[in-house]
Amino acid sequence: MDIQQKLIEYIKKNRVSSTEVADCLGKTGAIPNVKALNRGHFEVGNVFWAYAYGGSNWDLHEQLQHVKENDIVLVEVFDSNNKAVFGDLVSKYLILYRQVSAIVVTGNLRDVPRLMKENWPIWCEGFNPIGCENVQLESKLDEKIIIERRNKYHGAIAVCDDTGVVLIPKSFHNEEFHRRLEFIELQEDIWYECIDRKKMTTFEAVCLKKYEQK
Repeated sequence: MDIQQKLIEYIKKNRVSSTEVADCLGKTGAIPNVKALNRGHFEVGNVFWAYAYGGSNWDLHEQLQHVKENDIVLVEVFDSNNKAVFGDLVSKYLILYRQVSAIVVTGNLRDVPRLMKENWPIWCEGFNPIGCENVQLESKLDEKIIIERRNKYHGAIAVCDDTGVVLIPKSFHNEEFHRRLEFIELQEDIWYECIDRKKMTTFEAVCLKKYEQK
């Protein structure tokens, strides 16, 4: 098992929350403004990064042919005037037929009643009934942006829950980060033990760390 899969399995097995993962990353890693469409889902997996731009989703449809089972699809939207990048058709294709673990969109979606009825694991910024056109644009998204974002996001680990989405960069896919995850879980257990059984205040437990005193 490679280190990425080891981290994914540990987070899944222990249900390490996006909050805890962000703490392990030095309180970083969250995708801004992205919220759970349907509550109660917890998903973690390899990030497949894709993009849409210019009010068209033509290039996005082409990219999504290459997703793999259990991927978390992260769609970044550029210059689309707040139009919905897709709706239930693409969501159904990805979740039911390509068996991805989750969909994360830094933009808007449509067909929300259907997306909610199916209770699919989707995170997005918001909604808009006006969707992108499926036309091929003459201009292309800046290749420098594509290379930079793909290097940054493709192959990262996404942790998605009701609090939001946190990405673990590839530079953190190592044994040291695995130890951080183990430590944060132990620390949370200790804090709850201090509050529930030892009846400490949160100030005593979290700030003063009285549990370390002999």
